[in-house]
Amino acid sequence: MEKPSIQIQNLFKSFGSKQVLRGITLDVYPGQVLGYIGPNGAGKSTTVKILCGLLSDYSGTVLVQGHNVTLDPLEAKKRIGYIPEMAELYDVLTPTEFLHFMGELYGMDPDVCAQRIVRIMTAFGMQANLHQRLDTFSKGMRQKVLLASGLLHNPDIIILDEPLSGLDANSVILVKELISKLAKDGKTIFYCSHMMDIVEKVSHRIILIDNGAILADGSFEQLKQQQGDRSLEQIFATLTSKDAHSTAADELMRAFE
Repeated sequence: MEKPSIQIQNLFKSFGSKQVLRGITLDVYPGQVLGYIGPNGAGKSTTVKILCGLLSDYSGTVLVQGHNVTLDPLEAKKRIGYIPEMAELYDVLTPTEFLHFMGELYGMDPDVCAQRIVRIMTAFGMQANLHQRLDTFSKGMRQKVLLASGLLHNPDIIILDEPLSGLDANSVILVKELISKLAKDGKTIFYCSHMMDIVEKVSHRIILIDNGAILADGSFEQLKQQQGDRSLEQIFATLTSKDAHSTAADELMRAFE
């Protein structure tokens, strides 16, 4: 039996008096695309930040390829590529300069790093922008640089938090294909998104959390069998809103009467 790449056991996290995570337990395996979904405030980003070693004040155990994120953070972080929805970039740098800096942080060979930067950015259609300052870039272009920075060191575990934000339709298709190929190559993909149709298509397994607890766990086909033959968006709405969306929409319409 293959060992999990990510092991989370009985994870609790509070901010002051507010309990954000309530006993999350899950294993994620190599070659698996895990869609991790939930409404705003459900605990998705908190889980991701704990996985990436950005939050340490929690109870429970988090292992990345057997390395405890709290006790051995550097070894855990070496194995992760993290692509957030939004991140501060060094705007006075070019993509080449920024990505070389990221490669140095990961201890990459400079020649390998240089070749990989050109190949990745060319694949994203940005070869002509390699030496332009980042402060001239659109949101979608900046997102491609973030994607490149998370993939540059060829990590075994890739954590994506709304990775498609700002991307055009062709780039979205490219990233979806990339996720599939990375999983086939044995990478573990931990994918957080509000885009239910894409989660439905790319994920081998979907976990729905709300109020810091897991409400559903299984493949999309399994969730359909449990919840009726519906889309992931409809399943999500049923489990998290109890028809609140329809009621809220009615209230909004009445505001114009």
